[in-house]
Amino acid sequence: MGTPAELISPRSPRVAAAKRLARRNFRTRERRFIAEGPQAVREAVAHRFNGEPTLTELFATAEAAERYADIVRAARAAGVRVHLAADEVLAELSQTITPQGLVGVCRFLDSPIEDIIAARPRLVAVLAHVRDPGNAGTVLRCADAAGADAVILTDASVDLYNPKSVRASVGSHFHLPVAVGVPVEQAVAGLKAAGVRILAADGAGDDDLDAELDAGTMGGPTAWIFGNEAWGLPAETRALADAVVRVPIHGRAESLNLATAAAVCLYASARAQRASGGCRSVTST
Repeated sequence: MGTPAELISPRSPRVAAAKRLARRNFRTRERRFIAEGPQAVREAVAHRFNGEPTLTELFATAEAAERYADIVRAARAAGVRVHLAADEVLAELSQTITPQGLVGVCRFLDSPIEDIIAARPRLVAVLAHVRDPGNAGTVLRCADAAGADAVILTDASVDLYNPKSVRASVGSHFHLPVAVGVPVEQAVAGLKAAGVRILAADGAGDDDLDAELDAGTMGGPTAWIFGNEAWGLPAETRALADAVVRVPIHGRAESLNLATAAAVCLYASARAQRASGGCRSVTST
């Protein structure tokens, strides 16, 4: 299948450069990040950003190169440098306990907020004050699954390219436009100017998600603001929204975690936007 004949040395400058991308300051300086595992790497191989291949290098063990020969062939066809690496090299590059044998180096792929707004989005997730990278990646995955047009991470949120965030998104980093480092006030102002209704998700919200759905108010362009996992949204951020909406708790659970609440809210909006004659509750049984 044409894999390289020699293993790349663990002391190779290419390995050292890739390993440094585990640290945010190096990612920011190089505008590169790590994607690992067959699903993320497959999506990276297929993705192009600003006309350039998103994947720039691929490290693979001999076993993984054999198992995922289609990914290796596609990477080579795209002009990507492919390195055959020993298991210990992949272990150094991987952030998981059990590496899957494929690690890719990718270009940053965030979009300017102005481009997202100019595209007149109908469904957007705004992550404000979200600090846990796993949650950020999972919300990105939920937004992708719900058919959102974009995700915006504010300047108070975690790094989109944190390895935990990339793993949690399971390839969704490569599926929809994402803006990063945007002040929440700028994001809200731009979305409102584009005719997007702003809803803040908060467990103490005055409005109920079921009531919003039953009232037929969620069929238009909508952006959901999701806050910090522990303390939610600050008062000044809630004040920017057109409504502060809570997901109703019909059972005895104290609350929903961030990713679960985001999935419920985004799917509620997606259903309302797709319904021709309105829809009933998506949370009642």
